[in-house]
Amino acid sequence: MHGRGPLTPPAVADQGEVMVRTRQAADALGATRMDRAEWDMPHPARGEVSCACTSSAQRGRPGHEGATAVNRRAPNPFGHLVRWREDGGDPAATRFRWDVFAQAGPAERGGTINGDVFACPDGLWVDARGVLWVQTDVSPTALGKGDFAPLGNNALLAVHPATGVFKRFLTGPRGAEITGFHVTPDGRTAFVNIQHPGEVPGDRSNPEAPRALSNWPDFVADGRPRSSTVVIQRRDGGVIGT
Repeated sequence: MHGRGPLTPPAVADQGEVMVRTRQAADALGATRMDRAEWDMPHPARGEVSCACTSSAQRGRPGHEGATAVNRRAPNPFGHLVRWREDGGDPAATRFRWDVFAQAGPAERGGTINGDVFACPDGLWVDARGVLWVQTDVSPTALGKGDFAPLGNNALLAVHPATGVFKRFLTGPRGAEITGFHVTPDGRTAFVNIQHPGEVPGDRSNPEAPRALSNWPDFVADGRPRSSTVVIQRRDGGVIGT
């Protein structure tokens, strides 16, 4: 809140500046710095919140913070998932307990994934059964290269928090990020966004060869890659992910 500690003039003019520059205000108060925290997702049945920390290439480099208890690798190109629970299940509590649910990436680089390996968790969503769905966003500059080569394209994975086993549900097209996953209340129809397919740094679309980088999703002779929303249903009409 404005007027307390370092959040005072002339450094911070008013409460509006605190609200607009929240990250800088948190830094001033000594908040824990995370590795590109992207999506947070509460789990209604377990009373916990999961947070996707996508990656940090800067952690541990000169002039940057090194590894911490909750950000265990420096640098951390693969990201990790953190969970916490407020004391007493009270969202207004001032204390909480946390754990690192999974460190992404291959085991030889510090990964702790039980099941299908992935990197750079980004989007999160919990379905009615309590399954946590993880959408990945490895940068197009890293996809298919070096330590990321064995991991393939970005993907959508499912994990039940009680078992901790990750299973790959789908893999995206070249260069694309997987995001915006959601399932209807009856669990029988899923929606997922395929964002910027064909994004390959250093290459540009060539009108003479429109399919050189990607032609997803149309696959027509003069097509070009386009971001799209995919609708998924089981052939037998059953619940998605069973």
